[in-house]
Amino acid sequence: MARIFGSDQDQADTRRVVGTYGYMAPEYAMEGRFSEKSDVFSFGVLVLEIISGRKSTNSWTETSSLSLLGYAWKLWKEQDLSTFIDPFILNPSSEIEIRKCIQIGLLCVQEFAEDRPSISSVLVMLTSETTSLPAPSQPAFTERRHFRMCNENRETKFTLNKMSITNLTGR
Repeated sequence: MARIFGSDQDQADTRRVVGTYGYMAPEYAMEGRFSEKSDVFSFGVLVLEIISGRKSTNSWTETSSLSLLGYAWKLWKEQDLSTFIDPFILNPSSEIEIRKCIQIGLLCVQEFAEDRPSISSVLVMLTSETTSLPAPSQPAFTERRHFRMCNENRETKFTLNKMSITNLTGR
């Protein structure tokens, strides 16, 4: 998306927001503003998905309202990241590198665009062994919204001002 705007622009606005909500930066999803930092946000979500082995669009557990980003943040604060890491990639010899990637992922999904690193800074963080990383702040979208689903075979009727509207749901 960042390629859409001109070379002299660092941000653009749109009235039509399209994309998958789990990967959209908050400023784009809510206000239609996107920039290179929007792509950084999406990259951070992908990093956290790969490390956890879970999709960002699902709740972490059936009973939890925490999103993938929220769960990563919770475990970061509790210093319990081994619970977040997919057991298929968890290896004692690579755990330090995986924790570094989680920290970079959390830096990329910070709520405010100005707090996120540039993609070139992310590249330096990923390839450098000596770079000390800043501590991330709370990411955007830490909680999932749950909507109660209607019975698929049920017909719902609404009445307002002596007019009937029937909402039919297909099979």
